[in-house]
Amino acid sequence: MPDVTTPYVTGTPCWIDLMAQDQQAALDFYKDLFGWQGERGPEEFGGYAVCLLNRKPVAGIGPAMAPDGAPPPPTVWTTYLASSDARATQEAIVRAGGTLLVPTMDVGPLGRMLVAADPQGAVFGVWEAAQFPGAGVVREPGALTWNELHTNDVEGATAFYGEAFGIEIGPMKGADRYWELKVGDQPVGGSCLLADDPPGTPPHWLSYFAVDDVDSTADALVKKGGTVLAPPFDMMAGRMSVVADPQGAPFAMIKLAPMPD
Repeated sequence: MPDVTTPYVTGTPCWIDLMAQDQQAALDFYKDLFGWQGERGPEEFGGYAVCLLNRKPVAGIGPAMAPDGAPPPPTVWTTYLASSDARATQEAIVRAGGTLLVPTMDVGPLGRMLVAADPQGAVFGVWEAAQFPGAGVVREPGALTWNELHTNDVEGATAFYGEAFGIEIGPMKGADRYWELKVGDQPVGGSCLLADDPPGTPPHWLSYFAVDDVDSTADALVKKGGTVLAPPFDMMAGRMSVVADPQGAPFAMIKLAPMPD
């Protein structure tokens, strides 16, 4: 099992979470779909639940909370990028043209976080680990396996994420209209053009979860009230599908192709 045993390097996706209108329904849905174990957390942290897969933290699910008089936030999965210094990263984000949505804040002894949007509008989080490093398992069925930036300006995204996190973005070998995000020599995510999404889709980060069987998992998702946005199809990395949970949060599922010998 690909357990995470070393700290996440700055710029690497290290955590994902979902703010749901119905937290318990979301916890039940992902328990049935992926086998996650999670329950409402301490009130001092707003009831935020850390979901476990094989006793390792895999994702967070919290209750959506809107400021007084404001509409509830959209139900989406948020990708968090690791930072060794959240306050310094906040300054770099603003300097590079990003927008702060939630300024740097302490999360008890666990770490620090912030939420921001890049210049094209894609929302992401930043996590500076203290006692809580982030996802404890990845690339395992039911766990996060890939994070993908959908943007209308690859050149602008390259400049922004390079300045704010040191992420390099370049064409992926063998892929058409697809880019690879790297921290050092390590691939940490991908990027594609927003023009390939349905009309009206805003810039965003898409989370991919690994599954053993895309087709049967998509069928199970529909039976539990989810929606298939892109039916299962084969592509370079394996077989995948883009779906949404019953509360509308989109994500992708993928069965990775075997690595060549």
